[in-house]
Amino acid sequence: MRRWIALLLLTLLPMLAQAAQVQASLDRNQVQLGETVTLNLRVEGGGLAQAPDLSALAPDFEVLGRSSNTSVSIVNGQRSARFTIGIALRPTRAGQLTIPSLDVAGGHTQPLTLTVTPPDPRAAASSGKAVFLEASAQPTTVRVGQQLLFTVRLYFAGSLSSGSLEDPRLPGVDARRLGDDLDYDVVRGGRAYHVIERRYALIPQHAGTIDIPPLQFQGELIDPADPDSFFAMGTPATAASPAVSIDVQPVPSSWGSSAWLPARALSLTLEGIPADGKARVGQPLDLVMTLQATGLPYEALPALSLPDLKGATIYPDKPVTGTRNDGQWLIGRRQQSFAVVPNQAGALTIPAITLKWWNVQSGRVEEARVAAHTLTVLPAVGGSSAPAADAPPPASSAPASATVPAPAKGGPGRTPAWRVLALIAVAVLLLAGALAAWWVWRRRTRPGAVAPAADAVRSNRALRLAFLAAARGNDVAAQSHALLAWARAERPGLAGLGALGEALASPTQREAIESLQRRRFAADASGPGPDLAGAFRQGFRWREPPSGEEPPLPPLYPFKLR
Repeated sequence: MRRWIALLLLTLLPMLAQAAQVQASLDRNQVQLGETVTLNLRVEGGGLAQAPDLSALAPDFEVLGRSSNTSVSIVNGQRSARFTIGIALRPTRAGQLTIPSLDVAGGHTQPLTLTVTPPDPRAAASSGKAVFLEASAQPTTVRVGQQLLFTVRLYFAGSLSSGSLEDPRLPGVDARRLGDDLDYDVVRGGRAYHVIERRYALIPQHAGTIDIPPLQFQGELIDPADPDSFFAMGTPATAASPAVSIDVQPVPSSWGSSAWLPARALSLTLEGIPADGKARVGQPLDLVMTLQATGLPYEALPALSLPDLKGATIYPDKPVTGTRNDGQWLIGRRQQSFAVVPNQAGALTIPAITLKWWNVQSGRVEEARVAAHTLTVLPAVGGSSAPAADAPPPASSAPASATVPAPAKGGPGRTPAWRVLALIAVAVLLLAGALAAWWVWRRRTRPGAVAPAADAVRSNRALRLAFLAAARGNDVAAQSHALLAWARAERPGLAGLGALGEALASPTQREAIESLQRRRFAADASGPGPDLAGAFRQGFRWREPPSGEEPPLPPLYPFKLR
């Protein structure tokens, strides 16, 4: 009988082990939102055939990780085993949360209740927590389109082996990170913390109240006092920042139809006005207008332009834009260059330019202003020519002592001496004029002899801008004239577009010139033209003269026989 009882006990032992006791517990019953809590599942007298199903936790918790441990003890000759599995959970909301009953090793755990409170960084610091977050906004009341500074600080004691901090994602808010993260150390509640500070520029696009939800941090914290930290075995660490509310006010109703520019500072400048207040017909003025605003990106700034000028033509260049930051505030910048070419002598007035903006620091309307300028435009400098010869002196102006020989009797008439002298004087004057013209021509062909290099560069740049402006239009004749004028600034001896094409080494530029000429002289020139701007955007690619060949000398007499 004893043998049968022993055999029965041996048969029921696996069933008894399978029906082991299970128990669930929490390491804490109250946590703050963003912190983790550990759910411990203990199985007495057995193990787990399979992992428990945790899908019932999904609505209120995030499962961050699992760990397991098995312990065996022998007391008074009796062997007992305990299997423990730890589950790291992070609550997804504040309030009274319930962990439902779970099916573990053939048994069921009892339900548990967890209290989750909103995060309080000051309480976290005073209680000596290892990881917590702070968040702040400056200012908390803004206008639509105004930048505010949002700062998030992560405090942690010890070291982080890994970690991630999410960025704010808000509908109707333009969020941009400002620079790199800042690292420094502080002491809070008598405990040393390392701080990682991250800054954002937030620009609300709509009026109302904006609630910035808590930002979540998740990482692995290594405690130097923990012997396991030598093996980089960190513990999960999470935290959440407090929610922040922003009051966004609308644009003032009295603002009007002009562009809304809420900025901390704004400046508008115009450079390139001649210091002597003088200009000349045909010689371009290189003006640069710059608009810069602190607290606004460049996309929010209006395009720059000059008003129509009576007596001058304006050729705008491609604008230069960009946004930088000083670690706290965005600084948007727009720059526009203009080539202003006077076309008539007299007074040229550039009227005052004003721009209204809203000073967010003083809460007042202000105006950026460029003062008006009036320039005196001198006539164009004409081509040099030989001075006119003086008229021959009349007969009465001949010296009284001059002797006029009488013609020989019956012989051919002889030229009077005064007429010979007058012809000689005229010839001398003509020769002097020719020499003067040749000297002036030589001075002009010498580099830097007439105009400084800077003036030549400005003139060449203005001609390039004039060509690019003409290339954007459909006037074929204007395109041809502008292109040839620009080329002659670099190669004065070009006779026309044909000569220009022969002097170029780029096949693309030569094809563009041939296409331009076909359109110019065709009966129907309404079709699409060549990509002139693209072909000549980088300047002319001139053909290099053959090695050892000297450029031809200019002709001694630069006039043509009829």
